[in-house]
Amino acid sequence: MENHFFKNVEKKTGVNMNEVLELANSLQNANFKDERTVRGIIKKVSRIANKPVSKEMEDKLVKSIVQDGNQLDMDSISKMLNNKR
Repeated sequence: MENHFFKNVEKKTGVNMNEVLELANSLQNANFKDERTVRGIIKKVSRIANKPVSKEMEDKLVKSIVQDGNQLDMDSISKMLNNKR
């Protein structure tokens, strides 16, 4: 049942669910105070979502997460990517 659900999501979104699950696992133990780690995660999300992130947006996301102490979660990243200009 679960596998069928993931296959349907993949068909509708074009997003590989294995990549999403791998990303979710990597978020659990990630050091969100480390700029390099955060940049890597942003790039992964951008690639998975097929949404390019400009250097300016990447810098804003990194600052928000690393310096301002904001939590990094898929919903936050998605909102920031969707609001990019």
